[in-house]
Amino acid sequence: MHKLVVTYKNPEDPESFDKYYQEVHTPLAHKVPGLKELRVNKIFGTPAGASDIYLIAEMCFEDKDAFKNAMKSSEMMDCGKDLDNFAKGLANLFFAVEHTA
Repeated sequence: MHKLVVTYKNPEDPESFDKYYQEVHTPLAHKVPGLKELRVNKIFGTPAGASDIYLIAEMCFEDKDAFKNAMKSSEMMDCGKDLDNFAKGLANLFFAVEHTA
């Protein structure tokens, strides 16, 4: 499985962040062609206490071709542009391949 993994740092206003993410950004993400699954992980801490990461999202695609096509799509471009509307300076994006260990 190929993924776009996005980590979000702690927002100044978590309630507003969550509302926008759920009501606006998530519906945009679900329009991306080839999206198999959107996994959203809310971080509540670390073994050492608080975390500077608030949320980790994983956009999952069946294979490399589906991932590549999604990355080039206008729907993915819309998602990328939308980040500035609620997460400017908070998001880091990574490309990943999932393996079972």
